[in-house]
Amino acid sequence: MFYNLRLVYITTKDKQEAKTIGKKLVQEKLAACVNIMDGMEAIYRWKGEIVEDQETILIAKTPYHNVAELTERVKELHSYECPCIISLQLTEQEGNEEYQQWLIKNSKRQTINYEIEDI
Repeated sequence: MFYNLRLVYITTKDKQEAKTIGKKLVQEKLAACVNIMDGMEAIYRWKGEIVEDQETILIAKTPYHNVAELTERVKELHSYECPCIISLQLTEQEGNEEYQQWLIKNSKRQTINYEIEDI
């Protein structure tokens, strides 16, 4: 079965910010589940300088139809000027199908707005 599921990789300044954002995403059903991994070391270029910093990883699990709204919500809640929010497609023919079904059931349902014109 194809569910069109995504892992959304997000970095945050610290564990508290990741928990705040993650809790909102789950409460609003933009993600069925989030995982938080603290203590990541990051080296990146920002405004012409090389920066070394500590960050926390937040991984949100959601269907594709929620990714755009999830991205906008994270940007509203995030402290970074340009937060890392990257969606990764899952290979759904592998892994636990019952878990994939659980993700669908615990995420915001897809709404389709369309009009049918007379032909």
